Amino acid sequence: MPNRLAQETSPYLQQHADNPVNWYPWGEDALKLSREQDKPILLSIGYSACHWCHVMAHESFEDPEVAKLMNEHFINIKVDREERPDLDQIYQTAQYMLTQRSGGWPLTMFLSPEQKPFFGGTYFPKEPRYGLPGFGGLLERIAQFYHEHRDEIEKQNESLLASFARFVPDQPAQPPQLSAEPAQRLYTQLQNSFDEVHGGFGDAPKFPHPAEIEFCLRRSASGDGAALHLACFTLEKMAKGGIYDQLGGGFCRYSVDQYWMIPHFEKMLYDNGPLLRLYTDAWLASGNSLFKTVVEQTAQWVIREMQSPEGGYYSTLDADSEHKEGKFYIWTREEIASLLDAEEYAIAAPHYGLERAPNFDGEFWHLNAYKSLDEVAKTLSISIEEAQHRLDSVRQKFFAAREKRVHPGRDEKILTSWNALMIKGMAHAARVFGHEDWLASAQRACDFVRNTLWRDRRLLATCKDGRAHLNAYLDDYAFMLDALLELMQAQFRKADLDFARELAEIMLEQFEDRTRGGFFFTSHDHEKLIHRPKPGHDNAMPSGNGIAAFALLRLGHILGEHKYLEAAERALKLFYPDLSSRLSGYTSMMIALEEFLTPPQIVILYGETNALTEWQRELQRDYLPHTLVLALQENLAGLPQSLERKAAGIVNAWVCQGVKCLPPIDNLQQLKQVCKAGGLIKIG
Repeated sequence: MPNRLAQETSPYLQQHADNPVNWYPWGEDALKLSREQDKPILLSIGYSACHWCHVMAHESFEDPEVAKLMNEHFINIKVDREERPDLDQIYQTAQYMLTQRSGGWPLTMFLSPEQKPFFGGTYFPKEPRYGLPGFGGLLERIAQFYHEHRDEIEKQNESLLASFARFVPDQPAQPPQLSAEPAQRLYTQLQNSFDEVHGGFGDAPKFPHPAEIEFCLRRSASGDGAALHLACFTLEKMAKGGIYDQLGGGFCRYSVDQYWMIPHFEKMLYDNGPLLRLYTDAWLASGNSLFKTVVEQTAQWVIREMQSPEGGYYSTLDADSEHKEGKFYIWTREEIASLLDAEEYAIAAPHYGLERAPNFDGEFWHLNAYKSLDEVAKTLSISIEEAQHRLDSVRQKFFAAREKRVHPGRDEKILTSWNALMIKGMAHAARVFGHEDWLASAQRACDFVRNTLWRDRRLLATCKDGRAHLNAYLDDYAFMLDALLELMQAQFRKADLDFARELAEIMLEQFEDRTRGGFFFTSHDHEKLIHRPKPGHDNAMPSGNGIAAFALLRLGHILGEHKYLEAAERALKLFYPDLSSRLSGYTSMMIALEEFLTPPQIVILYGETNALTEWQRELQRDYLPHTLVLALQENLAGLPQSLERKAAGIVNAWVCQGVKCLPPIDNLQQLKQVCKAGGLIKIG
């Protein structure tokens, strides 16, 4: 019989519904049972695309003998970290404090009935290996220790709970004077950690780190060629590597090596949204045609494989297929020979590295773009057009053959925060490249969130098969607000502005710490847990506090709403000591700090529809990270006072920066001059 996970919305929990383990979802039923039976809680946190989660499940959770020990000694709770990032943050922090080791997934924690952790780790093998104890033996020792050493556990718990306070920033004794000095030190740090040969920052494993790349790219807008190189060289190396799906588009989560060659093959929505936006901006800043190709292929992948019929975006594609990581993506020599003719192979072999030694498990090829098409064409003495024609044929044949394979599993739950990241990426790419279908995709996802995950003026965190639930988190509100600001630049819809204002109001009402500043990760009426995080640092996704500050600053300048600007300033002042000392861990907050110190240019275009579109397109030809453009059609009703305008000619532009505004501009070339200058200048 299936256990209690069969009725959950999470595909990850449903994957464990047929385990012989008496799993419970997190909730009062399990917590109450733990208290009544005086049994410790075995808390297992993972997600559906996690390779080592699958391994531990197959080894231990599907094993009747291991399950018997789990059921006898523990109340077993399974959590999807993507649905409950609040629990994941708390117990990842606890795992680090208990072991002084970084965490990960699967996370395996043992808790008292009061939810207090007393032992933990990540993956445990069924039998002792890798220097780790066998899981079955560990279970018996943990259970015995819990019942025989309660006093020691309680003392440790008191110390642990006190230590949690160190992870919540407190107000500085003196309000800090915000300056750009930390941003300059961060830039120096990134330059020092930059891999000049392979791109990226640091050594293996290599993650994309979109916030750091964006920070450098934004700096390049003022003419810093070195910053442009850091960003674009990294993006180019990633695009040519195996972390990028050379056939289907989209990026995997990270590379296990320093070369971007072999990835951990899961594809996450939250990586691809920011990367879609970054490659768009990098194309604007550099003109590199490779970046445009990446954007086109990734946007096509998103619409083809990651968008639900209802409009929302799915969460992930698994790393595994047929219980083997990467099997969907790799190639044998025999497969390659059967698919390509001699002319095609002559292009594919040097371009994708098929003439080199196998790069995966010593016998398979995972496609990387080793040699550019220009180099290959010159070697073969053919035109670049002919080389491109042959490569297109190769890609089509490879892709068609791959489509016949068993596909990796897809986690089809729709997460509000992850959707927001992709909505922003798709909307930004759409307005720069003029793709109406990409914009339509982003708007459909936005409308899904508003129609399905927005109820009684509150967001819900997740939806699967039409069932939306779970109180939303800071990231849901902050990322969605940020996405709406991008959507409004692609095509202004008053409903998006109204939604943005409501989200901002709820964020201040339910998440802000009005006493100390900053935003809690959970709302004021959220379930009471043993710790309430207020994170300012970036993880795999940007910091909710950093994005909240950034988005509130922009919305505050658009609307002339001081309470949004003041809330952002309070957050920046709270986290300023941390971002000044830890630097790279606070890159999203650093970008918000730069926006605070130098307010963005707000450009309001108002006028006749066709001419308005022409002006909008012209402004989108340049990389203007510090400029926000809203194009408002004539006779648009119900606008806030700050956006009410009347055009004297066909189109007028109003440009403001902070509290300073220029007279209306009715000449497109003059407007472009102002925007390119990055600040207010005199006209005439």
